[in-house]
Amino acid sequence: MCHNIQDGRYHTVCGHFIAMSTRMQDCMRPDCLFSQRHAHPTGCKSASCQRLMTVPQRNPIRISETKCADCLMRERESGGLHMSRPLIT
Repeated sequence: MCHNIQDGRYHTVCGHFIAMSTRMQDCMRPDCLFSQRHAHPTGCKSASCQRLMTVPQRNPIRISETKCADCLMRERESGGLHMSRPLIT
């Protein structure tokens, strides 16, 4: 099946991946709706065709030895006196 490849930054401290760009990898299968080689015309209703992509593949093109911006912001908010909204985990 077709899948997206996400290039991005991996933060080793917190383990988060921040996508910077995405491109699609074509599987070239005639039964995949996302492939250029899909056998049926637009608006395919065939039950035998694949309708989902596989999970995106993450490609870390940058490695950061720090926490991501979201983790830093949560850390500052939880340590500060002014907490404008509850933390969402």
